[in-house]
Amino acid sequence: MRKNWIGIPALMILLLLPALSVARGDDEILTPVAEEQLAEPDPGLDVSGTVTVQDKDNDAGDLLLVSFELPADTEGIFAYNVYRRVAGEEGEGSWNLVEIIPADGLSEFIDGYDPEYPIASGVLYEYRIASATVDGEEFFGPECEAGVVSKGEIYHTGKTKIFIASILFIGLIFYYFGKAQKGIEMYMRPIAGIEAIDEAIGRATEMGKPVLYVPGISSIADVATIASLTILGRVAKKIALYQTPLIVPNRDPIVFTVAEEVVKQAYLEAGRPDAYDPDSVFFVTTSQFAYVAAVNGIMMREKPATNFYLGMFYAESLLLAETGSLSGAIQIAGTDAVTQLPFFITTCDYTLIGEELYAASAYLGREPKQIGALKGQDACKAIIMTFITVALIFGVIDVVANTHILDWFRDLVTSPIVD
Repeated sequence: MRKNWIGIPALMILLLLPALSVARGDDEILTPVAEEQLAEPDPGLDVSGTVTVQDKDNDAGDLLLVSFELPADTEGIFAYNVYRRVAGEEGEGSWNLVEIIPADGLSEFIDGYDPEYPIASGVLYEYRIASATVDGEEFFGPECEAGVVSKGEIYHTGKTKIFIASILFIGLIFYYFGKAQKGIEMYMRPIAGIEAIDEAIGRATEMGKPVLYVPGISSIADVATIASLTILGRVAKKIALYQTPLIVPNRDPIVFTVAEEVVKQAYLEAGRPDAYDPDSVFFVTTSQFAYVAAVNGIMMREKPATNFYLGMFYAESLLLAETGSLSGAIQIAGTDAVTQLPFFITTCDYTLIGEELYAASAYLGREPKQIGALKGQDACKAIIMTFITVALIFGVIDVVANTHILDWFRDLVTSPIVD
C-alpha cells in the first residue's frame, strides 16, 4: 500500500500538466542588445509608426503583444504590413513580414502565432510598419526596438478552475481506489447492455450455437479497440466456463495477434486450456467491405445465437447489424463513434454508448482500480449535474423574480478566479 501512495504525487503532477503553462526559463542568456535595452528601456516616441511591445501573459515565452501608432493621413491605405527582425541584425533581408492588418482593424496584434516566424524566449526584436496602398507599400515611423523580451510563466492564471477541477477529480478517484481496495461494496449504476452479456452467452449455450465477437475494424492504436479486447477477455472466460463455441474474425493483423492471446489467456484463467480452439480467432482481410461480406457470410452459415459488435466501426456498421438481426441473434453493440451509434441503437438489442464501452471492463472484471476510476468519474458527473441543476433553478428564479442572480452565477463559473 505504501508503494502505491509514493507514486501518487508523481501521477498528480503528470495529470495536472494541462492546467500549467510550462516556462522556458527565466534565466536564459540574453543578447547584448537585449541586456542594454532592458537596462535602459526606450520610452518610445509619440509619432506614427512607433511600436509598443508588451510580454503576453499566461504563455510559454513565445508570444508578444504588439501595438503601433497609426499615421495621421490614412487615405488610400487598405492594410498595414508589420515587419520584424532580431535586434542587431543588418540588411533588408533580415526583415520578415509577420502580420498584415486591415486598415479598418485594430492597430495591435499578438505576434508569435505564425509557425514560420516564431518568437523565441529571451530574444529582443525590432519592428517597423509599412502602409499598403494600390501603389505599393511605404514605410513610415522609426525602426523600433522592443522594450521587453518574451518570458514564460510557470502557472497559467486563466486555468485555475481547470487546476481545481483536476485536483478534485484525481482526489475522488484515489478516494474510491482506497475504498475498492478495502473490499467495500459500492453501488454502480446499472447499464443494461453490460448486464445482458451473461444472459446472451447463456442463451447461446442453451441453444448449442456459437457466439460471434467482432472487435471493430480499427487498428490496435484505437482506444476503442483496446477496450474491446479487454471485454473480449472477460467474455471469452465466461464462454470457456460454459463450453460455448466462439468466433472472433479480425480485420487487422495486429489486433488478430492480440485477440488470439487474450482468448487463450481467458481459457487458461477459466481452467479450461484444453477447450481452446486455435481456429476460433482468425484473420480475414484488411479490406473493409470484403471483411464485412465475410462476417455476414459467417452469420448466415453458422447462425450464431449472440453477436457482439464492440470497438470502432465506420460505414459497415449497418450492414453487420442488419444481417445479424435477420439471422435472429441477440446483438450487443458498443462504440464511441457518434456517427454509427444510431445504426446500432435501431438494429441491436443493447447498445453501449460512448464511455459505457470503457466502463464495461470495470463492470465485468470488478478490479479495484477500474472500479475506483469509474466511481470517480460518476462522482464528477454528479457534481457537474448539480451545477447544471442549480443554474437551471437560478434561471427560473431570475426570470420570475428578476433578481439578476443568474448573472452572478454565470460570472462565478466563467470568470477567472485569479486575474
